[in-house]
Amino acid sequence: MSKQKKRFGDRKDGYLVRDADTMHKFMPYIMPNRADAEAMVTELIDMTPVIQYVKNKNYEGIDFKYTFFHVICAAVAKTIALRPKLNRFYAGRRLYQRNNISLSFTVKKQFTDHSEEGLAIVKPDCESDESPVEQIYKKVKKICTKLKKENQNDGATDIMGKLLVLPRPIVKMVVGILEWLDYHGWYPTSFMNDDPYYSSVFLSNLGSIKMRANYHHLTNWGTNSVFVIVGEKKLTPYHDENGNVEMRDALELGLTLDERIADGYYYSKSVRLLKALLADPSLLDQPIMHVDDSIKDLV
Repeated sequence: MSKQKKRFGDRKDGYLVRDADTMHKFMPYIMPNRADAEAMVTELIDMTPVIQYVKNKNYEGIDFKYTFFHVICAAVAKTIALRPKLNRFYAGRRLYQRNNISLSFTVKKQFTDHSEEGLAIVKPDCESDESPVEQIYKKVKKICTKLKKENQNDGATDIMGKLLVLPRPIVKMVVGILEWLDYHGWYPTSFMNDDPYYSSVFLSNLGSIKMRANYHHLTNWGTNSVFVIVGEKKLTPYHDENGNVEMRDALELGLTLDERIADGYYYSKSVRLLKALLADPSLLDQPIMHVDDSIKDLV
């Protein structure tokens, strides 16, 4: 993302959108809570191209396999990079453009009832020549190895654990102070870097635990304006132009968006871009800011 010179009114995690129209400036006064401004989109994604793409990536003997979740994360990151209004957020009743792209998700340390979850945050580099798929894959591999093999907690879990040793009224007061600091743009950077609700998008791979859902609420805590639910891959009937039925592997993507940060037309083109990237995953082998001719009309 292009770097800007910090000006009065900017936050450490974003730049004040000074050219916002009147409606977007006034919206946080009549709809102050992010959870009250949710818009939901559900898309059925044909996973046939993604499955073949991942199969080609997973050469024999690879120690940490590529998954379609890596591809979906890369497609989401590229979509946000090329459609930057998706990376906006409201804080302190002002609209900001986030100064980086960050993806958050939970990592189950073991697939057992009593295993803990870890929180992971991945920040792809938009100025890198490395493809978003490779960036996501390497960062996720590093995080998963650390959380699962070394049995370490993530930073957010460590912070919450330390706070919870305090009496409940003190914890409530500390959270209230943090909310006040965030309103004024003074939320501690050390907390922000480990807090998944301060990311561009929070993804939940429910398909990995064989669960079907296409909605997750946003939160009023933090600055996260987009939540993505990745559903379970399953055989789904598709009809061709002649009315014939073909069974294909598909999954549902559920997107919950803060409707205040952009309009419906902008969201529509953004979703079409995301679907185009998943329909041709080879586009994700290009640098994140590269615009191929096949998608230039969606950028």
